[in-house]
Amino acid sequence: MADKTAARTRAETHFSASEARDQLVKTELAKERIAFDDRTIKLRALRKARDEEEATEKARLAALAPPKAAKKPAKPRVKKPVA
Repeated sequence: MADKTAARTRAETHFSASEARDQLVKTELAKERIAFDDRTIKLRALRKARDEEEATEKARLAALAPPKAAKKPAKPRVKKPVA
């Protein structure tokens, strides 16, 4: 009977250590995901700000540029008769 309790104790120790490692890995992965999500949010905000700046600069340049001349209407093509 003593062998069974000793074996059970060793098994429980082994499995509890394994569960502790698994939990540690899961918490590390969760921390990495949170950091990655934070970085993604930051980069999206920076990209949005950059796009807004570019749009305002483009609008400002368009307002300063002289208006483009209107294109002449295209002449209709004349079909040659097939002989």
